[in-house]
This record gives sequence, structure tokens and C-alpha cells, in this order.
Amino acid sequence: MPHATDPQPCIAVVDDDDGLRESLAWLLDSVGLATRAYADGDAFLAAPADSHAVVLLDVRMPGLSGLQVQQRLNERGDGAPVIFMTGHGDVPMAVAALKAGAFDFIEKPFNHQQLIDTVQQALAEHQQSREAQSRLEVLHDRYIALRPKERQILVHVAEGMTSREIAAHLGVSTKTVEVYRLRAMKALGAANLAELVRLCVALGLVEALPGGD
Repeated sequence: MPHATDPQPCIAVVDDDDGLRESLAWLLDSVGLATRAYADGDAFLAAPADSHAVVLLDVRMPGLSGLQVQQRLNERGDGAPVIFMTGHGDVPMAVAALKAGAFDFIEKPFNHQQLIDTVQQALAEHQQSREAQSRLEVLHDRYIALRPKERQILVHVAEGMTSREIAAHLGVSTKTVEVYRLRAMKALGAANLAELVRLCVALGLVEALPGGD
């Protein structure tokens, strides 16, 4: 049973076909995945944000189409992976959906194992994305907690300036630059200069070098 602070991921099933919704709910439930079904895009979009870990979305529905629902999700910054369910002849629409950021698309009638595998892969990616976002938020909080001078020195170090150049630029001693740099590295959890630069890139303080990670 999931821990109270770690709720079971919920899969949204958005399709106007009652039978298909029930079939998918049964299939996903059979492998231990919770589902929540919606008959149209408006009902799904009215649900609380971040309440779904993965979205199974039909391309063709009355009212809002699957592509329109995807656009709304993108506009509000919803990061849940979207898997489109497509009928015969909908491949061009599915390709457009992929270009707009969809995780994948599956053609009806479904291969059950393929659908389960795709949902599991999307869940894993979503979890990794959430963990990365959480790490970035912690890193940002640590950066904000630094003294203004430490933040300045941090950026200059990441830009490639030497301690002597930073000292001359800020009007402080080289020793002060070194002390502040080491203190900032410790606060951010950077073990060396290369790691410090990567963290500064992740925070958006400096741009990554062309061809860099």
C-alpha cells in the first residue's frame, strides 16, 4: 500500500467511448495502476492540476479535440506525459501531437502489453522529471540563501574569471574571493569547480558552453 505522503500515481483516461474507458480502467487496474476516467476534454481540464501522473488522451472527441486539450495543458504548464490514443488514419495528427511534446501515441485497437509498457515508461519519466525539479528547487533555495557578494563571486567563477580578476572587479582581496567561493561551493554541495559550473548552468546563472552537457 502506498505511503500517505507518496500517493499512488493516477492515470487519466480521456475518451468519449464509455466501453473503452471501462476497458482501459480494468486493464490498468490489473497491473496495479489507479485510473480516473473523463468523457471529454472539458471534464478532464476541470480536474485539479497535477492530479494525474500520465494522461491517456483520445485524438478525436466531441468538443475539444485531443490536440486542443494538449495545447491547454502546455499553456498551463502541466508536466504530465501525454499518450495519445489514435484510430485508423489519425497518424498525421499523432505526429503533430508528438511535435507538440506528447510522450507517445498508440493505435486502436490496442496491444494490451504495449499500452501497459508505454504507460509504465511514461510514469518512470514523469517521476524522474519531478525528482529533477525538486532537486533544482532545493538548489535554488540554497543559492538564494547565499550572501549577495557570494552570489556575485559564484557567477563570476562560473563565467571563467580567476580569483584575481574577480577581486579586481569587485574591489576586494583575492583571499576574500577564495573564502566566499569555498563557502558558496559548500552551501551548494559542489565538490569541485566543474560541478560548481554545472550547478550554475542548471540555475540559469550562466549559459552552457556550445557542445556541453
